[in-house]
Amino acid sequence: MQNIETKYIKREIFKSVANHLDKPEITIITGSRQVGKTVLLDQLKHYLIKNKKISSTLIFYYNLDLVTDWEIFQNQGDFIEFLKQRSQKQKIYVFIDEAQKVPEASRFFKGVYDSKLNAKLILTGSSSLEIKAKFKETLTGRKAIFSLSPFSFFEFLGYKNKILKKFLESKNKINKIDESKIIKLYKEYLVFGGYPRVVLAKTKNDKQNILKEIYSSYVERDAIGFLDIKNKSAYIRLLKLLAAQIGQLVNIDELAMNLGIDRHTVEKYILALEDTFIIKKITPYFRNKRQEIIKANKIYFLDLGIRNLALEDFKLLEDRSDKGSILENSVLNELLLSKQIQGGKLYFWRTKQKTEVDFILEKGLELLPIEIKWIVGKRDTIPAGLNNFINKFDPNHALIVNLSKNNTKITINQTKINFIYPFELRKFSQRN
Repeated sequence: MQNIETKYIKREIFKSVANHLDKPEITIITGSRQVGKTVLLDQLKHYLIKNKKISSTLIFYYNLDLVTDWEIFQNQGDFIEFLKQRSQKQKIYVFIDEAQKVPEASRFFKGVYDSKLNAKLILTGSSSLEIKAKFKETLTGRKAIFSLSPFSFFEFLGYKNKILKKFLESKNKINKIDESKIIKLYKEYLVFGGYPRVVLAKTKNDKQNILKEIYSSYVERDAIGFLDIKNKSAYIRLLKLLAAQIGQLVNIDELAMNLGIDRHTVEKYILALEDTFIIKKITPYFRNKRQEIIKANKIYFLDLGIRNLALEDFKLLEDRSDKGSILENSVLNELLLSKQIQGGKLYFWRTKQKTEVDFILEKGLELLPIEIKWIVGKRDTIPAGLNNFINKFDPNHALIVNLSKNNTKITINQTKINFIYPFELRKFSQRN
């Protein structure tokens, strides 16, 4: 068997999911279409064979996009009997891709789990809406859900240049030559995003065509199919409008007027986009309701390739007027994927006086304000919004994330402010 780890990039989520294979609960892996769930299942199967010494005859795989596999799951009793016979002597592992397509999936897998078979179930699903609809309360206490995203920049770099990835992950300072190479690759990542097939494509045209295929598949199969979106044109135009205003306050009434639909429909469509892993909504941080805006949210895209496709704009970042917004969106994605966010919540800060900080990471009683700048000047200038936040909340640390200056530290009051590159967020997290 070919070594899966040389054929595919090991995902950062892999270790957590692999460790759960020893747990009795059902393992559920969610994520958008073509994000790499099937490849992750292949990696897990290889892990069982190579590391756990599980015979391949004890591993069963079903892809419910295939009619022949889907037919096997039409009778729960027959399937339970099949597993019972196969697991009499040894534990078996059952991988089911696109498991939400099983009729009455929640009841079906609850019955399988409650049969106390010597079998481990590993399921995937392409939409959190479908997971919510098909795997609801009946699986409470019987499952663990893992979310698979497009490639992070570290995963992207692992494919493009493993040596640079190793340098970036080390605690040592990166030399200027390697630093320049990493920034160049990071800018490519910001334009085309992290969908695995897009990353592996060799040419710009190939990358764009694959993104179009992913986008079309999403609109037709998720939005128009499962979600039963009636107004396809309005849904697509909403996607474009949101793509054009990442990092800005979202005005639902204004969107509804521009699209010619009612407010409730806009909110429904935004929820659908969020639950199918296309966008992420960030809410404002506040302590005093009288002083801060609490109604409007900001919306970002979980993959910048899809965002740029929605606008049909794949120009180099240096030639774009929206490069600052793109960088801000990328930092948001890195924060969501990084261990730094574990146990914390992300917000933005904006007052009625329009004083802003791009992101606020709240972990317990600690606040970490994060300001994003494409380029910072030669002087260590602190943006007014960040300065006001520091004076008001007195955080221990603050970050200015940028692509022109790093390893600079200054102090305001008792707050230590670090200038770092976006791909250094993880290093900062490890230090603090």
